[in-house]
Amino acid sequence: MFKNTQSSYGLVAIFLHWLMALMVIGLFGLGLYMVELTYYDSWYKGSLDLHKSVGITLVALLIFRFAWRALGAQPEPVVGSSKALNSVAHTVHIFLYLLLSVIVISGYLISTADGRAIEVFTLFSIPAIDFSVANQADIAGKVHYYVACSLIGLVILHAFGALKHHFIDKDKTLIRMIKPQKDD
Repeated sequence: MFKNTQSSYGLVAIFLHWLMALMVIGLFGLGLYMVELTYYDSWYKGSLDLHKSVGITLVALLIFRFAWRALGAQPEPVVGSSKALNSVAHTVHIFLYLLLSVIVISGYLISTADGRAIEVFTLFSIPAIDFSVANQADIAGKVHYYVACSLIGLVILHAFGALKHHFIDKDKTLIRMIKPQKDD
């Protein structure tokens, strides 16, 4: 029930999937909101602190998700699904993970460009690296923004793929990411 099987995702993978999806969408929305704020807006610092803290939490979940995926079984594609579309879906997942990785690295580089650590929910700090490059925050900021927009585009494609499986193909692809299925 907690672990993946050959035919189903377990509760851990399902929980991680939906929690990270909510966090990514929330961080994207907060990021769009933040870029409209000026230094003198009342929530300027609070939104930055929240974005950084949730971003670091997302990093921890991403690392855990990589480990969980590497150590456990991965469900096979549903019976009757197209090999070509399965290949596309696999490629999209790789790009989702790759883009998430680039986003968190660029976010770290933005946040630590001035040499200060990242405070995480006032519980602990992530230290800054001991070097920086000219215009690091600006360059990393552009990468962060454009890769985040690309990620959201892929998330939308991913969601449409899941809906296609559910409403057009009428298979269990989406259902098995909502609740564990009994092995066939």
